[in-house]
Amino acid sequence: MHRVGSAGNTNNSTRPRKEKRLTYVLNDADDTKVNPFGLLEPVLSPPQGDTRAHPCYYGHGHCAGINCLDVWMPTAPDGHDYLFTGSRDGTLKRWELTEEAATCSATFESHIDWVNDAVLAGDNTLVSCSSDTTLKTWNCLSDGTCTRTLRQHTDYVTCLAAAEKNSNVVASGGLGGEVFVWDLEAALTPVSKASDAVEEDCSNGINGSGNSLPITSLRTISSSNSISLHPTPPHGYAPVAAKGHKESVYALAMNDSGTLLVSGGTEKVVRVWDPRTGSKTMKLRGHTDNIRALLLDSTGRFCLSGSSDSMIRLWDLGQQRCVHSYAVHTDSVWALASTPTFSHVYSGGRDLSLYLTDLVTRESLLLCTKEHPILQLALHDDGIWVATTDSSVHRWPAEGRNPQKVFQRGGSFLAGNLSFSRARASLEGSIPVPVHKEPSYTIPGTPGIVQHEILNNRRHVLTKDTAGSVKLWEITRGVVVEDYGQVSFEEKKEELFEMVSIPAWFTVDTRLGNLSVHLDTPQCFSAEMYSADLGIIGKPEDDKVNLARETLKGLLAHWLTKRKQRFGSQSVANGEVSSGKDISARSISHSRMEVDGNAENDSMVYPPFEFSTVSPPSIITEGSQGGPWRKKITDLDGTEDEKDFPWWCLDCVLNNRLPPRENAKCSFYLQACEGSTVQILTQGKLSAPRILRIHKVINYVVEKMVLDKPTESVNSDGTFAPGLPGGQSQHSAVGGDGSFRSGLKPWQKLKPSIEILCNNQVLAPDMSLATVRAYIWKKPEDLVLNYRVVQGR
Repeated sequence: MHRVGSAGNTNNSTRPRKEKRLTYVLNDADDTKVNPFGLLEPVLSPPQGDTRAHPCYYGHGHCAGINCLDVWMPTAPDGHDYLFTGSRDGTLKRWELTEEAATCSATFESHIDWVNDAVLAGDNTLVSCSSDTTLKTWNCLSDGTCTRTLRQHTDYVTCLAAAEKNSNVVASGGLGGEVFVWDLEAALTPVSKASDAVEEDCSNGINGSGNSLPITSLRTISSSNSISLHPTPPHGYAPVAAKGHKESVYALAMNDSGTLLVSGGTEKVVRVWDPRTGSKTMKLRGHTDNIRALLLDSTGRFCLSGSSDSMIRLWDLGQQRCVHSYAVHTDSVWALASTPTFSHVYSGGRDLSLYLTDLVTRESLLLCTKEHPILQLALHDDGIWVATTDSSVHRWPAEGRNPQKVFQRGGSFLAGNLSFSRARASLEGSIPVPVHKEPSYTIPGTPGIVQHEILNNRRHVLTKDTAGSVKLWEITRGVVVEDYGQVSFEEKKEELFEMVSIPAWFTVDTRLGNLSVHLDTPQCFSAEMYSADLGIIGKPEDDKVNLARETLKGLLAHWLTKRKQRFGSQSVANGEVSSGKDISARSISHSRMEVDGNAENDSMVYPPFEFSTVSPPSIITEGSQGGPWRKKITDLDGTEDEKDFPWWCLDCVLNNRLPPRENAKCSFYLQACEGSTVQILTQGKLSAPRILRIHKVINYVVEKMVLDKPTESVNSDGTFAPGLPGGQSQHSAVGGDGSFRSGLKPWQKLKPSIEILCNNQVLAPDMSLATVRAYIWKKPEDLVLNYRVVQGR
């Protein structure tokens, strides 16, 4: 598990309130590639030389480890079977299974962090939990729209359990020892709309001021089994809280009728609860490390547990004791699955191995061993689906209906009852031979990004994935602009080095397997470039372009279009929002804002900021209500407002307002080189935009030298103006490269050759003041530039 900073705001802090961030997650693959015949293209071909019949796989898989999976077999006679997978990339996928193919028919996207577990409840409800502290419910046959977000946990939610014959009951457990039992029918009663279809903030909802509501409305059960009822929470429903765990919970299981719940975690004990009241009924000791997997038989009489102590234990809850211990694995046991009769158990874990064990005879077989730790298992007919830390999902032959057939092949060993017995057997060389060498099905994932470097131009990010491929991303368009293949990451990074200095206007992480680009105000608005440097045609070359503003316009272009269709262009132009809340008033009261007078207040998106609609990025953000959410930019419908988006994003896109930027200017002194006979009159310290090019400084010196009268390029306050809005009248004839065009005034044809130096180093004309300061000057004091006339040119 990994820890991620809260998306909300702290309410007991004297520090300035941190504004909510906007994140966009880049995607390198289209979920549904369509060929010219209108059919989905298979993404997997059989291994070379393999003549066996292989199923085809359509659509793109996950790009990070698979934490959970579940098989759904609808009761309709002509219905297909489905496999649901939940990943560390933050999404769930539904795979339609046939004998010939596995097709990704939907991607469920709303969680903003790892999906840790998922269970099926009732006829067509999928429940998932995540490190984002929420549970989410989905219609199994939907196109991927979340029907409800349940907020009660204060830390990562690690595991779920459902009652097969009681479709309303689901239990959730997480870090911090929290266990809640949910009545889905009561929890799914419609409430007011928020960012998802409906939103249930049972305790940790974020109100308009960003303060967390206190957790006082839970029905809590203390460790002494006494039950205390608290007033009904303002949002309506509150789950039953099973209190007693002092440490984190990593495993849950429930019997078919939903009358018995078992939990386990870092306390190394199995706790048994009555989920209807949340009261503890017993505590079972025996494991010596974290309990990571639990199973209950249909009656609730027997319980299986798998632990990081490498042991599997069978408990008789009627006798309240461990009746068998199985030393099968050589490392942590993380996943268990049993046959319907509870006669055999499949187990996997950190030792990369999948075993089948007869619980009565203690015979055990190594079914297969692969390259990645096993995280979860799901039986399906005569096969078993295996989820690992890899992004691919494999199905192995398992003879789930008649597991004894596997043992008839021989190669089994007798499981010991002491944890060191398997380790000792391995040391002695008695390593079992796996029954299967290759899976019968593979649904391939895409390689996740494991290494990244933001390049100095602050528009490109170099990445390396789990397959070793090195790619160059343009983050203002969200696309891969170069795929270098399997080359040295460090060498490619050095090769792409540019001596340029642009403020760090975004940050990046890869915890979801993709690039997540984070924008935080006001830092994100600190980077500007001239339109000529971005290659924007039809825009004055000296116009300054704010990278974050244009990126936000590109990300929200679809939203703006939908918004205009819903509310008319007037509401968008005026920055009105559907809720009637005045963003402009809030922004002015919050801090001094600047209107970007250089850019027109329109929704035009320039080519360097156009995002793909084939592989659109997803937005992760949070508004004033409802908590964080995640959606593809093409799924935004135009109804989202300041309840869903940070106000500063809307203020930028709708009202053209940017917060004040620090360090947008660079102060410097301009002096003649020592011994130079040419002197020009300057007004002491000068000031210019950080992105100003040296050739503009050369032009300024030339004007000063050639003209008899003082130039207007220096404003009365000492700011340097050549080539900038407001100062363009003096330099309308100057090209973007410093060259002079035809039709010049007589004095402009007498241009002398000038060089600008810093620290006795001649500066290239296309260098910016920021680059000179960062790489040549390298001092905290104001920059000093020198000029001299070059003879003989």
